[in-house]
This record gives sequence, C-alpha cells and structure tokens, in this order.
Amino acid sequence: MILLQMLRNIFRNRKNSLVILLLVGVITALSFLGNSILSQSQKGLQASYRENITADLVIQRDTGVSMSLFGANTPIIDEFFTLPVLPAHEAVYQIALSLPEAEVVTSQVTGSAVLDILGVREPVPLFGVDAGTYFSAFPGIRLKEGRFLKPGEQGAMISAARAERIEKRKKTKVTIGEPLLFTTAASAGFKIRELPLVGIFSYENPAQLLDELVFTDPQTVRALSSILLASDEPDPPAEASGLLSGEIDDLFGDAFGTADEPTEPDAGFSLDELKSRLVREKDSDESQDWRGGDWNFILIRLKAGVPVGPVQTSLNRQLEGYGVRAVGWRTAAGNTALLVLLVQALFNAGIVLVGIAGMAAIVNILLIAVFRRTREIGTLRAMGASDGYIRTLVLGENLILSGLAGFLGVLAGWIGLTYLNRQAVSLENPILSTLLGGQIINVSFSLSVAMGSAAVALGLGLFASLYPVETAVRIEPIVAVKRG
Repeated sequence: MILLQMLRNIFRNRKNSLVILLLVGVITALSFLGNSILSQSQKGLQASYRENITADLVIQRDTGVSMSLFGANTPIIDEFFTLPVLPAHEAVYQIALSLPEAEVVTSQVTGSAVLDILGVREPVPLFGVDAGTYFSAFPGIRLKEGRFLKPGEQGAMISAARAERIEKRKKTKVTIGEPLLFTTAASAGFKIRELPLVGIFSYENPAQLLDELVFTDPQTVRALSSILLASDEPDPPAEASGLLSGEIDDLFGDAFGTADEPTEPDAGFSLDELKSRLVREKDSDESQDWRGGDWNFILIRLKAGVPVGPVQTSLNRQLEGYGVRAVGWRTAAGNTALLVLLVQALFNAGIVLVGIAGMAAIVNILLIAVFRRTREIGTLRAMGASDGYIRTLVLGENLILSGLAGFLGVLAGWIGLTYLNRQAVSLENPILSTLLGGQIINVSFSLSVAMGSAAVALGLGLFASLYPVETAVRIEPIVAVKRG
C-alpha cells in the first residue's frame, strides 16, 4: 500500500522527480566513468610493473624512507639519497626462499650511468640482476633479439624501444655484440665499463619508464656505483695486524730507512712487473663469484592466486630484527604508481564537492515539494498517520528516485565506455599510455565500480532527504484544516 502511494506521489510530482533524476544520474555517471578509467589505470600499472620489474613483494632495507627500485619516493630528498644495501642478505634470502607461497625469489642491485652506443649518449637506470633466477620471475619480459644474460656473464641488454630510437637517430641498426660503454662520475673520479650487447627485449605490457631500463650483471653495477663487495678473504696475518697495535712512529722505522742509511731501490721492480701486477689484479677481479657481494633488493614472485597482503604481513614478522621490510608492488614501482592513487583521491574529492553542490540543490527541491504537499501530509496526520509513516513515505520516495537515478547513471556510463572502446582511440602521450596500460584506450566494465557509483547515488538521496523528511514530520493536522 505504502509503496503504491510512493510511486503515485513520484508520478504526481514528476517535474521535481525528473530534476532529481537528472542531478543524481549525472553525478553517478561521472563517478562511474572517472573511477572506471582510474581502475583500469591501476590494473594496467599493476600488470606492467608486477609482470616486468617488481614482482609481488620487494624486500628492502628499512630506512624509514619510502623507496622504490629506482630510489627514494620523496622527490625532495631524492638527489641526496643513495639506495642502501641489504644487511644479512643471505639470511634474508633464505627466509624468502622458504616461503611456501613463493614461486621465484631473486636479487637485484640498482644503479645509474651514462650509456654510449653508436655515438648516442644517454643516461640510463641500471638493473644488475641475478641472471639465473631474474628472468624466470618476470614473464612479461620478452626476448626480441639475441639472448638473455647468463649467470656470471658480463654483458648488457637494452629495450627494443631504445634500439629503435637509436636506429632512427643514427640510421644504423643496433646489432647483438655491439659494445656498450657505461660511465659514472663521483668524487673519487670517473668509472668506465665496456660490455657487449647480448640481447634486446620488450614488454608484454609496455610502459615508458621501463623502456629506459638496461639489464646487466650485478658486478658491473656495483663497480660503477662504488658498492663495496662482500669479502670471503681470511683475516690478515698476525704480522700485518700487529702494525695496528704498535706506535705510529714504528711505521716509519727501519723499513723505510733513515737519512744516514739511504735505502736501495728494489732492483727486481720494473715497468714490466707493474704491468704484470695490474693484469693479475684485473684477472682476479673478473674471476670473483658474481653472485657474491651486496644487493639492494630481494624480489619475490608469489604463486598464482595467492593473496599478497597476508604473505607480506607474515613475512615482515619473520624479518623483524634484520633491519629490512617487505613492501608491495606499488611502493616498489615508485612515483608513477603512487600518482594514480593521488589522482584517484583528487578525482573522488572533486566528486564529493560536486555531490555536495548537487545535494544542496536536491534539498531545496525536496523542501519545495514538501511545502506543496502540506495539505496532503497534514490530512494524513489528521487521519492518524504516525511520524514513522510520514518519514517512511517521504524518504522512500527519494530513495526510489536515487536508486533509479543511480541505475540510469551507471547505464549511461557503461554506454559511454562501450562507445569509447569501439572508437579505438590511440594515445600518443607516453605517460597516458603508461597509466592506462596500453596505447589503445580499452576500459573494461567493473562491477565493484558500478556498485560504488550506485552507492553514491543512494547516499546522495539519503542525506539530501534528512532535513526535508523532518520538515514533513513537523507538519500538524491543523495546517491542513486551515488550508481547506
């Protein structure tokens, strides 16, 4: 009975009802469209980063600063921040490896350098990877030419996008085996490493930042970044360590001669001897265990279908006391992924502001409708209608309108998305293509976004009805009598 009366009142006040439908419907459609695009953006970024460089979890040193695989996520301190190495890498690695949910565990050291190839000079981020496990952790990396790095091999891999860019500039094809020259500069001077190009790769889910990466062996990155290597050398002999416990004047004793007894030069030392020593040192350095040394990150790819959150919480409990922590893909991806969250927050804040303005308009419309229905409501009160009945009547009418508006808004948004997808709009801007996970706009329908947008519509109807409902309840039967 009361439902029929609600529908009759909605139809009788169809002008006001249409205005409310339009306002709530437009707000709902905007919310659905915007959040659908942002949701697609999150899916695209997640696919790009998790399948290509971050995996599901990344273990990093706990410095109190939010860090990505590229550096600090705080732009203010980024120039002064150096990626710290992991303490107790082997122990932490074994903990990660023992996780039953882990599919692949690998390590990485990050650096940067200036790359020279075919006369083109560009700054590049360097990922020094454990070639034995790294590429199996990232199925999104596709080999275009050459081969993947091998464990213990000195070499580098560049992206197909970089190779194409260089070919366009120099009119020369980048070939496998091409020498790559990496240079870094620091207070201690310049460091240069030359490596052969062993492979050219691409991504299943491309992104602009990822195309700039260069994969190489970890030892090269350590050397270029001046990262001290872990050493398995035995303790120094007693006679060497004894120098540290003596008087400082003893260091300049007989071994260095005196003014009265000049020392003779070593007759056996020559330029050839110097060269031979340098060669031995170089050979010794190149024969080191390439899996040893310091690392910046441990990356964990979980088995398909395993939820990340519980594993991350459990892992961080096990890592307490090691000075490290496990973070998710979004933190490890850096500012690009965090930017989407900021954009989504700003967009929804804008929707809230629009919703408040729309709600104010709806409140005015409902108040006018209530004043026009004073005789009707007063008569109902005179016939014995309770406060609850009046509240239910007016509130129910507005919720029906809001629910219908929400459905129509979501429907209009879905039609808009379908039309947009059919147009196959190409994105020339690399940042937009990265955010949307591809160069062609293709936004899929999300049930969660649709339900959220419908909830926004119902929320608008509910909150906009509170004051008009109380106004209707305060109408007395005597008012109806006075108005005839």
